[in-house]
Amino acid sequence: MPSRVDSLARAREQKWVYWAMRTLLSRAIQVDPTFHIGLSLILVLAVAEIFAATAYYVGRARAARVSAQSVAAAVARPPAPSVSARTPVPAAAQPAVSPAAVPSASPSLVAQLVREGIQLRDRGDTTTALNRFDKALDSEPDNTDVLIEKAKTYDSMQLYDRSNEPWRRIKEVSSPNSTPYEVADQRLKVGVSTSPPAEAENTNAAVDAAPPKDIGGKPEGSVMGISEVKTSETPDPDADKNLTLEVGIKKQPGATVDHMKVKILVEFYDMVGDKDIKLTNADVNYEWLTSKHDWTQTNPEVLSVRYLRPKTAGASSDSSLSEAAAAVRPGQKGRGKGSAPNSGQRKYLGYIIRVYYDDDLQAVQAEPSRLLQLFPPAKSTFTQ
Repeated sequence: MPSRVDSLARAREQKWVYWAMRTLLSRAIQVDPTFHIGLSLILVLAVAEIFAATAYYVGRARAARVSAQSVAAAVARPPAPSVSARTPVPAAAQPAVSPAAVPSASPSLVAQLVREGIQLRDRGDTTTALNRFDKALDSEPDNTDVLIEKAKTYDSMQLYDRSNEPWRRIKEVSSPNSTPYEVADQRLKVGVSTSPPAEAENTNAAVDAAPPKDIGGKPEGSVMGISEVKTSETPDPDADKNLTLEVGIKKQPGATVDHMKVKILVEFYDMVGDKDIKLTNADVNYEWLTSKHDWTQTNPEVLSVRYLRPKTAGASSDSSLSEAAAAVRPGQKGRGKGSAPNSGQRKYLGYIIRVYYDDDLQAVQAEPSRLLQLFPPAKSTFTQ
């Protein structure tokens, strides 16, 4: 009996607790409506997170698939040369691959090739120098500067028949009043034919008598040499030509020089009547620009030689022309003689520089170089 009473009491107690908790929860939910709002926000944020993560990974997978397809297509595509080899290019499309469409060498590269060619020529390597000039002409076939250097190289080798070709090309691509055209015209007039006549035998013999020259334009084993020659022209309304040469004369390393035994001759030549070449009759003046000019130091001594042709200048006898190319000795100034009226129009052509030491020829330089063929230098002052 007591146990049955306890069971009923326990049941009533549980029923009371159940209804009490139900009432409490019902009141809490009714009293705090933000519970539903917070729960909804949490659900919305969770869905958004899941959607964003899904979109990100799906996008990456799609990009990887597209990249793999592009690489596969590029690998599978046949190379362009094979297509052009199987499919002939129409005639209208040929300019796209023609030599004219190939980019030419930059001006800096052409200038570098010219500089290298000049340096090689000055060192005596004329073959490699010509190769440099030809490479420059492959890019700029009408570049007159390159053509001039190529022609000068052939002139230095005394291959005058080959030098005629670039000189003629210069005349073809230059305007008649330009300096390159005038230089080429004078060179071609001075030049000799590839098969000289019988009366030119004395000229050929004179060329054979010319001494061999080394890199600096000096005969082998010489004591003195010509280091450089600078040419400058001064505008002068009263003169047909006012030109100055600055000639650097140096001694060979280790040589001892007696300046009293040094003799320098500078001879200018004119074109007379567009066909004859003669020693100039213009005024010629000599002046040392360096103070001592005794060659006790290693630096070159510089001689200034001025060529002045007044507009009233004329011709003189052959003897006075020879005196105009006066011999200059260190410490002296020289002045060429004037002239009488001229029977033919004269035009400056070029010069020959000769350096003697102890009456023996040391160095020779000419511009244009063909003057040496017409007027070969004597090996000694005794044979002049």
